[in-house]
Amino acid sequence: MTKKEFTDKLAERVGMSKVDAQKAYDAFLGITADYLKAGEKVSFLGFGAFSVQERPARVAKNPATGEMVNVPAKKVVKFKAGSDLASNL
Repeated sequence: MTKKEFTDKLAERVGMSKVDAQKAYDAFLGITADYLKAGEKVSFLGFGAFSVQERPARVAKNPATGEMVNVPAKKVVKFKAGSDLASNL
């Protein structure tokens, strides 16, 4: 599903204009990203939870050349499905 498809469905379901639905979508993503950047967990009861985890630095092997490469530490976003979502799949 694309952003356009999602905002079209949102506008249809809620009864708002497509422009307002796109603004709501952008606001939702912005707020979620702000909380994740601050290290906060974002939870939606029944749907799931987004959190940030830190992956430690490591040494990996390049499969094409066999050369050992240093992979720096980084933060990644994790999603854990809630019970309602998981049971309805």
